[in-house]
Amino acid sequence: MLRAFRPSDGLLGNQEIAARTNLPKPTISRLTYTLTKLGYLTPVPRFEKYQLAPAAMALGYSALANMGVRHVSDPYRDQLMRETGGAVAIGARDRLSMIYFGQSRSELTVGVLLDVGSKVPIATTAMGRAYLWALPEDERANLMREIKEHAGANWPKVREGIERAGECVAKHGFAMSAGEWHSDIHAVGVALKLNDGTGPYAFNCGAPAFKFSEVLLKNDIGPRLVAMVRNIEIAMTGSVGRGPQTKENTSIKKIKTAGGKVTRVAEGIR
Repeated sequence: MLRAFRPSDGLLGNQEIAARTNLPKPTISRLTYTLTKLGYLTPVPRFEKYQLAPAAMALGYSALANMGVRHVSDPYRDQLMRETGGAVAIGARDRLSMIYFGQSRSELTVGVLLDVGSKVPIATTAMGRAYLWALPEDERANLMREIKEHAGANWPKVREGIERAGECVAKHGFAMSAGEWHSDIHAVGVALKLNDGTGPYAFNCGAPAFKFSEVLLKNDIGPRLVAMVRNIEIAMTGSVGRGPQTKENTSIKKIKTAGGKVTRVAEGIR
């Protein structure tokens, strides 16, 4: 239920929470009462609504404090932000979304207003697609089925974008999303897989479309992001792992292409 509160929300009432969680309103009333007693929600009687209390926010900050990759990546993200003028973030999966838990941006990154705690869809963003293609094949297939169910009639277009991203990861080591999430946002994404059982995580670098053309993404921003993630991997492990799937990497055998399309990802879900 705490997930129902978004970064842009101020107050939510029981009816709004019920609509977002698909839980019956009587159940929501009992839960809000309990969470208020536990100190995770603060009631605002004047409006008959609730807001997240400091105890709930402390849970999030405690989680962030335990994410070493966030702290290690800070200077690398900041450097890439200065070099490119794009916003650079790191995220992890939250159901069918990626949630930002580290963000580097400045007054130069006009038009990219996402911050820590923001969520972006896996299916249509560079960060999400990079994460998707970093998963083991069986996990990727399961997630694709969930995305298909959520996409409904829009699935063929969504699948095409994901397959195109898979080809880009295979060839260049990064995924792209050029206006497919928001028409005026272009970005690249690269996954990071560690050996400590966490992740995968994914980084992105994005900017308004007028600033990051598709050619610039492919020839400059993407390779820069790949290099940044590999440097972070070295900083955290002391060595470079297999990294993203590329033509030079033997793990490319897991991605089969036919007629210019990635076929294996869609097995059983076309």
